[in-house]
Amino acid sequence: MSGLAVRAAAAVRSPRGRAPGDTSAALDYYRDLLTPFGEKPDEELFGRGSHVHHRDLADLLVADDGVGRSRPELLIVTHALPDVVPFTAVAPYLTDHLGGRAANFAIGQQGLAAPFTALRIASAYHRAGRAAEVVLAVLEQTTLPTPFPLVQETPLVDSAAALVLGAFTGAGLRFVRAHSAGSVAAALDGSALDRDLGDGGTLLVLGPWVTEDVPEHAEVHRVAPGSYCTSLWLELADHWQEWQRSYRRIVLCDTDPRSGRTHVALLAHGEG
Repeated sequence: MSGLAVRAAAAVRSPRGRAPGDTSAALDYYRDLLTPFGEKPDEELFGRGSHVHHRDLADLLVADDGVGRSRPELLIVTHALPDVVPFTAVAPYLTDHLGGRAANFAIGQQGLAAPFTALRIASAYHRAGRAAEVVLAVLEQTTLPTPFPLVQETPLVDSAAALVLGAFTGAGLRFVRAHSAGSVAAALDGSALDRDLGDGGTLLVLGPWVTEDVPEHAEVHRVAPGSYCTSLWLELADHWQEWQRSYRRIVLCDTDPRSGRTHVALLAHGEG
């Protein structure tokens, strides 16, 4: 049975931020960006932010032994919210700290779908023989130049998660498939994941944005609020070893509050 399985993971929550320092370059950038749309940066809001850069989150992920020892052939950075200052290409920056040989890129502007897309891409690279080891990083920082209700009203915290994926050798949680649809029920049904939920060996992990009813017979683990794109992946990073000892299948599920689409992924032992 081929595929990619979780080999290591790391999670970062609410790291210490930077002092705002000289924000003039960033504010000049945002003025240039926003002026054509009749907007301007909110300097007070920007100044109050924690100023945790994506690069800072990457450094903290690499500090984890499991992630730091990895030498991927493919590295994908995903995020739903932009970097506080977009002056560092974080995918090559992170690659440079992990052996420097990985094909690397970032996926954004997909909301919380981005990590699910990254898993499908990683699986395709692996099937094609182009990546025996993959690192997937999910980054979320909350310092923005204009009000964004999702950040201020939730509220969100700065966070990041990383998964190290390697060739499945018969043990561990293997990525099987991912799917999205317009509702929780349709996403589970359309990907054939619904048939797994009645099995006592299956755990349904619900992100904080799922508001629909779920199958009553499913064993459910709910993720606490406080994150957007990183929610499921923080929880997986924290619990994957425990879960792979206790369950045969892990179904990850969350609904993007902005698009209304639900995204699911199945991790399983063996054939799943």
